[in-house]
Amino acid sequence: MTTSPTDQTQQTLVDRFGRVATDLRVSLTDRCNLRCTYCMPPEGLDWMPGDEALTDDEVVRLIGVATGRLGVDEVRFTGGEPLVRRGLVSIIGRTREIAPHAELSITTNALGLAKTAGALAEAGLDRVNVSLDSIRPDTFAQITRRDRLPDVISGLEAAAEAGLGPIKINAVLLRGVNDDQAAELLGWSVERGYELRFIEQMPLDAQHGWSRETMVTADDTLAALSASFDLTPAEEPRGSAPAELFHVDGGPAKVGIIASVTRPFCGDCDRVRLTADGQVRDCLFARSESDLRTPLRAGASDDDLAARWVTAMAGKAAGHGIDDLGFLQPDRPMSAIGG
Repeated sequence: MTTSPTDQTQQTLVDRFGRVATDLRVSLTDRCNLRCTYCMPPEGLDWMPGDEALTDDEVVRLIGVATGRLGVDEVRFTGGEPLVRRGLVSIIGRTREIAPHAELSITTNALGLAKTAGALAEAGLDRVNVSLDSIRPDTFAQITRRDRLPDVISGLEAAAEAGLGPIKINAVLLRGVNDDQAAELLGWSVERGYELRFIEQMPLDAQHGWSRETMVTADDTLAALSASFDLTPAEEPRGSAPAELFHVDGGPAKVGIIASVTRPFCGDCDRVRLTADGQVRDCLFARSESDLRTPLRAGASDDDLAARWVTAMAGKAAGHGIDDLGFLQPDRPMSAIGG
């Protein structure tokens, strides 16, 4: 049972430390058509049964609760790989209708973006983030276990043509694999007008093989980039953005460093996550979730769903705890959580 717009009561997703979540990450599927070494094994994973995943209607309704009642003004569609979700264009179009002023974006590997960029833009998508760790075909294939680099590049070009910008690229550096390619990737991105972000590898792999000792740190990345470029800190306040920005050779181009492990920014976090099976996660590294799917399917009103969501966020921890002696990875890997 839903309630009419005139009955809506505005609340906020505030936690006990005063942080307010306004950025919603919605995972649409745990499936992916790549097999990145830092994410999942070559054979893939046991995918979520279809009846456990939220339907298109359920996804849109929960987004409506978040944007209409809880102050969310940014919605990022993630996965797995969101482009493999058949109803994606419709979900984005319906989200735009109920949240006309929200920023809508997608994080994708871009394999299907060449075919869908125009439709996504027409539906109301604002921009894209594309995961790309190397522009060398052999290295790309080594990391993703798929020889699909030309498809990613075509997808990026289609996104630019469709006006889905600014286009941001997310890159993870792996020691001994592509950590010698940071400057090369930055130069390529700057030349094409893409905004590159280097992300420290986080302990979210399905294999639980992450090691701090082998992780390429933010300092490592900055040192590698500084050997080829003049980097100066950007003047604008960082706010709740995860990336620390630097001007490249005086600008206007910028590069970002997301140091989730060595320079955590948990104190300014404004994100909340909804998994493909309808669970609220208050942190990427949370080991507990709050179920919205069951009450939704049992007939809960929008007011009740909003109240449950508020309660779910209230107990958010101060930080992700990676440096704690008792830290344990989440049971779900990144592909099942959503970025």
